[in-house]
Amino acid sequence: MELLTKAVRGTQDILPKDSYKRRFVAELMLNEASLYGFKEIRTPVFEHTELFDRGVGDGTDIVQKEMYTFKDRGGRSLTLKPEGTVSAARLMLEHGLFNDVLPIKLMYITPCYRYEKPQSGRYREFYQFGVEMFGSGAPVADAEIICLAKTLFDRLGISNLTLEINSIGCPICRKNYQAALKKYFYENKDNLCTTCIDRLERNPMRIIDCKNLGCKKISQNAPNIIDFLCDDCSEHFDEVQRYLDRSKIEYRINPKIVRGLDYYTKTVFEFVSQADSQRSLVCGGGGRYDGLIEEIGGPFMPAVGFGVGLERLLLLMESQKIDIPKPKSCDVFIAAIGEEANLKSFELAKTLREKSFYVELDVEQRGLKAQLKYANKINAQFCLVIGDSELEKGMAELKDMNSGEKFEVSLEHERFVEIFSRLFGAKN
Repeated sequence: MELLTKAVRGTQDILPKDSYKRRFVAELMLNEASLYGFKEIRTPVFEHTELFDRGVGDGTDIVQKEMYTFKDRGGRSLTLKPEGTVSAARLMLEHGLFNDVLPIKLMYITPCYRYEKPQSGRYREFYQFGVEMFGSGAPVADAEIICLAKTLFDRLGISNLTLEINSIGCPICRKNYQAALKKYFYENKDNLCTTCIDRLERNPMRIIDCKNLGCKKISQNAPNIIDFLCDDCSEHFDEVQRYLDRSKIEYRINPKIVRGLDYYTKTVFEFVSQADSQRSLVCGGGGRYDGLIEEIGGPFMPAVGFGVGLERLLLLMESQKIDIPKPKSCDVFIAAIGEEANLKSFELAKTLREKSFYVELDVEQRGLKAQLKYANKINAQFCLVIGDSELEKGMAELKDMNSGEKFEVSLEHERFVEIFSRLFGAKN
C-alpha cells in the first residue's frame, strides 16, 4: 500500500522508543529550574509577525530568510514562532506580570520553526527549553542564569562542555566599537561575502557571526568589544566573573561571542562541546537583553536568560553514551479466559490503575497461550490468570515473570489491592 504522503522535510515523528527520552530530559530541566524559582508558561505556536520583526530584528537572517509567515483568513500576517524569548516577553507585558514582585522568572518548553537546511540535530520544527528572568539588572542575575544552565547539563550527565563568556557592552560602548569595526571591515571589504557587505553599514557586529570561511578568517583579527567597554559595563562583567569564581564554575572569555541585535547588552555566554575537532554549540542563546521589553512596547526592564534546543541536547547525550532511564514496564498483565473472567479482569484492572499501578489486559480476545506470550513481550513483571475455576474460588494465581515464583491471591477488591501494594512496596 502506497503512502498518501510522508512527514514534511525538516520535521520528524517521535516514536515510543524515543519519546521517553524527551520526556525525561524535559521533566528534569523543568524540575531543576523550578528550584531556582522559575514558573512554567506556554505561549501560542504562532504570533503576529510584527512581534518578531521588532523583537528578533527585521535585519536578522531569522526574519529575512527563516520565518514561516502566512496570512490568515482575516488578512492578518502571522508567523510560526522561531524562538521562545520574544513570545515570553510579550506574555509578560500583555498580562501585566511586570506589576508583580520582581524579578519575574519564567520557563518553557516550546516548539519553534525555522526554514533552514535540515542537518544533524537541526530541524525546521524543533523544541526549545528556555528560561527568562525579567526585572533584575544585577550581575548576580547573570551568574544565576549561567549557574542554572551548568546545573542542568551536570544533572543530565553531560561532560566535556566549555563555558564561554563575553560582554558586548551597552549602546554607549557599542557606538565606539561599531565605528572601529566599520573601519576594520571596510579595509577588508573586498574579501567579504555579499551578505556581510550589506551588513557592513547596518550592523557590522553581525559579520563576526558569519559562517563564510573568508569572513571568519577576516573576523579573527577584528577589534574586540571587550576593549571598548565603558566603566559600568566593565564593572558588571568583572562582578559576573567574581560570582562564577566563587561558585567554582570554570569559564573562558571568548571576545568573539557577539549578538547582532541592539537589545542585547552586557553579558553573553555559550556552552560549547568539542568533539572530533568539531566545535558545537549546546547552549548558544544565553545572555542579557535589557532593551527587548522597550523594543516591543513596554517600559525599560532588564532581562537575562538562555535557550537550549532539545534535539541537539539529545544528540550530544547519545554521542556521550549517556543512559536515560527506561520507562516503567507493566506491573501486571491480567489474562482472562471466558466472558465472566473478562469482565472481572476489566474490573480489577480499573481498581489497580486507580492506585497508580501500570496494568494491561487482553483486548483482542486471544487464547491463554497468546495472552501469556504477549505478557512476556511487554515485559510484565507479574501475570494473573483468571478463569471459571478462579472466579468460583475467589482466588487466582499470580506469577512473577522474572523468578517464576507463584502466589495465590484473593480476587476480593480490598485484599487484592492490599497484596499488590505490599508486593510492590517490598520490591521497591
